[in-house]
Amino acid sequence: MRVLFITQEITPYLPETEMSVICRNLPQGIQDMGQEIRTFMPRYGCINERRNQLHEVIRLSGMNLIISETDHPLIIKVASIQSARMQVYFIDNEEYFNRKDALFEDEGVFFPDNDERIVFFARGVLETVRKLRWVPNIVHCHGWFTSLVPLYVKKAFREDPLFSKSKVVYSIYSDAFTGLFPDNFKNKAIIDGISKKDVAVLSENGYIAVNKLAINHSDGFVLINSIHPEVEDYIKASKKPCILHNDETYIADYEAFYEELLQ
Repeated sequence: MRVLFITQEITPYLPETEMSVICRNLPQGIQDMGQEIRTFMPRYGCINERRNQLHEVIRLSGMNLIISETDHPLIIKVASIQSARMQVYFIDNEEYFNRKDALFEDEGVFFPDNDERIVFFARGVLETVRKLRWVPNIVHCHGWFTSLVPLYVKKAFREDPLFSKSKVVYSIYSDAFTGLFPDNFKNKAIIDGISKKDVAVLSENGYIAVNKLAINHSDGFVLINSIHPEVEDYIKASKKPCILHNDETYIADYEAFYEELLQ
């Protein structure tokens, strides 16, 4: 089994949170079970590249992604967590990620360009996997910053043999925010293969909207502790497979869930 992990945070690159700890231990656990993994996160400016020994992967960098009719260079970096024998790939761009905070400005203010940042991140990951010529059986997304990935896998990349049979798992955390995306977010999210109907739910804007978008295009879900009730109700209404996170058994639980979705 090949599992692609896409997350908005991993420790030790960011402080320990529920998500960063799970996304540190889960890929290692799945790899230790004999599966093949790749792991991606954004290269936020608050990540110390020297201390964490990040370096650019020249053969993967150099592509430009067009967002709002502007070219944005895609830079790929990599680092290793030696104790886990695990590499982490970082999506980087000077304009979107070279700032001291990750997802919010000081005092929790929502970055006004977070819409473009999540478009760039989702596209950057999938284009890099395409360059690697690596075929994921499972694409496991963690957190709202990855919410466009299910849409792109199922629509924009569905004809690509690398992704045509991939199953998408979306983990939902108690990471709700009150900020809003710009009104033209849904237009920025449209790329080849995506229709206005596919992103219609983004008219609602905000946290609930991006999670609904991810739910619409995912194959299964993991609920982690107390999530937003409207998001939880939307998952129940979808009638798609869903499991609850258990801190004691989650690595084995997730692998079994992956196997179930691939049957």
